Amino acid sequence: MRVIVALFTGGTISMRVDEQAGGAVPSLSAEEILDAARGIERVARVRAEQWGRYPGPHMTVERQWALRNRIIEVLSEPDVHGVVVTHGTDSLEESAYLVARSVPSPKPVVFTGAMRSASDLGWDGPANLLDAVTVAAAPEAEGLGTVVVMGGRLYSGLEDVKTHTHDLSAFESPGLGPLGVIDEGRVIVRRRLTGASPVLTPGRPAEPVDIVSAWAGCDSRLLDASRETGALAVVVAAMGRGNVPPAMVPGIERWITDGKPLVIASRAGQGRVGQTYAYPGGGRRLYEMGALFAGARRPQQARIDLLLALGAGMDTAALRELFER
Repeated sequence: MRVIVALFTGGTISMRVDEQAGGAVPSLSAEEILDAARGIERVARVRAEQWGRYPGPHMTVERQWALRNRIIEVLSEPDVHGVVVTHGTDSLEESAYLVARSVPSPKPVVFTGAMRSASDLGWDGPANLLDAVTVAAAPEAEGLGTVVVMGGRLYSGLEDVKTHTHDLSAFESPGLGPLGVIDEGRVIVRRRLTGASPVLTPGRPAEPVDIVSAWAGCDSRLLDASRETGALAVVVAAMGRGNVPPAMVPGIERWITDGKPLVIASRAGQGRVGQTYAYPGGGRRLYEMGALFAGARRPQQARIDLLLALGAGMDTAALRELFER
């Protein structure tokens, strides 16, 4: 029987309602969650590790990197066939993307969590954990890299995003769909990724890197504040195809003049940014100024690539090649 190491980091899967606190808080141990996932012992030998008790918003880059390093340590053990990470769903997509972009391993790394706490009638944690261990132990998952398993579906850690605040099917790969499904204990892989960028393995991520969003009528104040207070790079969550209001342009120009990387992503849920529009603030004009374009990456994904790439010492030319792949 395959050996799977489960790293429990906290999140809603470990929460129950505390009447004194007035809401759900981390309460359950790794063993209690495992006990609730009935039948898991028939799928794999699971070694549980209580790595942390953090709600999703309490994860930091430092904690994400420490988790990533622990995953690498566990994967290096010859008898371990895969790793499962339970994680708070508010930042699960970011941690999964960071691991997907920085951990080269044929062994599966599976992130999962829960949208309901143990106090809710529809607590989905045990089922998601059972599915995650099933995927980690399945020969079909070998070579998929880092994946996310939620609600019976299997997503690439490079693609998944949280698209709903509370729904059980909150995780999706918009416009792409899941890699596969878990159906009565069977892992069915329908597609595999091709042409993914090579992993980035810095000694540690470079911080801080900010995200500044565009909206109708916004100006350069937040861009200037980020640049003037020490950010190493910035991602602009632009409108549509990669466009910004004209009043943001001077702030973008100042970033580029200072020689600091500025990446254009889109606040839209699907699609690539591009150089379609040539009016003031349009993508064509921003690209000509020297802005980098994030392709299909969401702003939070582009930020993580910057953290890793700058940590690895990439210069502007290397960054442009990375983002334009």
